[in-house]
Amino acid sequence: MRIAIDATSVPPKPAGAGVYAIELVRAMTRRSRHDGYALFTRGRWLDADIEGKRNWRIEHVQAASRPARLAWEQLQLPRALAALDIDVLHSTHHTLPLAGVRCRRVVTIHDVTFFRIPERYPPVRRFYMQAMTRLGARVADAIIVPSNAVRNDVVRTLRVPQSKVTTVYEAAASQFVRIDGGAAGAVAREYGINGPYVLSVGSLEPGKNHARLIHAMRALRDEGLEYRLVVVGQKAWKFEDVFALVDRLGMRDRVVYLGYVKDEHLPALYSGAAAFAFPSLYEGFGLCIVEAMACGVPVLTSNISATAEVAGDAALLVDPLSVDAIRDGLRRLLENEGLRAVLAARGLERASQFSWRRAGDETHAVYSRVVQGDRARS
Repeated sequence: MRIAIDATSVPPKPAGAGVYAIELVRAMTRRSRHDGYALFTRGRWLDADIEGKRNWRIEHVQAASRPARLAWEQLQLPRALAALDIDVLHSTHHTLPLAGVRCRRVVTIHDVTFFRIPERYPPVRRFYMQAMTRLGARVADAIIVPSNAVRNDVVRTLRVPQSKVTTVYEAAASQFVRIDGGAAGAVAREYGINGPYVLSVGSLEPGKNHARLIHAMRALRDEGLEYRLVVVGQKAWKFEDVFALVDRLGMRDRVVYLGYVKDEHLPALYSGAAAFAFPSLYEGFGLCIVEAMACGVPVLTSNISATAEVAGDAALLVDPLSVDAIRDGLRRLLENEGLRAVLAARGLERASQFSWRRAGDETHAVYSRVVQGDRARS
């Protein structure tokens, strides 16, 4: 097969869906050389992985802005696919070229947040992504999703047949392992973190539910529990509301905002945390849950959407809409060393059940299925 992967949606500071695209391509480079690959990207993250591989070519796309990338996707990508005689295109983030494409099309839809929680996004982006996700799902030959929860959401929201949608679980990258206390503490001090802390990873936008988590941490402070909340994540839609809440609750000395943290430091920050808190209102997978588990940290997360599916029985599940539930769950974790040890052990086992190698194999199987179906029809 001649396979094209469009990873041009990966931003300069990859997280979530961007990490998915990067790790999926790395998994594909470790497969056999029977297939030919063309990777379209705007960054240089994967150059070293592809260098020297004769069955791979990399096309660096010059599209600095989101509108420029979308114009390239709809107008120039179809011509590039025809010139390379591609059998199947995999678009790794929701949208794909709608016309002028002769090859099979596979799209990854990470979630239906644009439909379920539209207030998480600025109006223009929300409208565009709703329209393009719906149209892309309609013309795609196959849809890949990261969880069964999203599979159900896609079938119901986008009105596509179940047979068109395949669940392929994501995984923690190989660098997410337990870091010993001394090394983890040294990295924490580099970021100005002193003393015990609860870690939360996720962009600052309403859906990540930082507000209720901060309220819960304030309640625990009032009870005398001396833990800081360390927040890792890029500023996003309505991030100012989070900072305003911290000031209003008098929590500036208890909430440490680190912004974007490179992957080489994240395992140490996970490993040094007393607990990992991720009470998100909706997720397609929740990659940071598996990353935290792989680093041996007890996890508290939401009892809804894909977070409960991914965590299984290896995390403490709480109602993300209830500050009291988040507070009580954190108190249980922070005061019960035995519970933390049990969840940390379960988390390590749970994280080991997810694999990028398996994700690559299952994704390739989707490519094969749509191409073989096309050849059978012809």
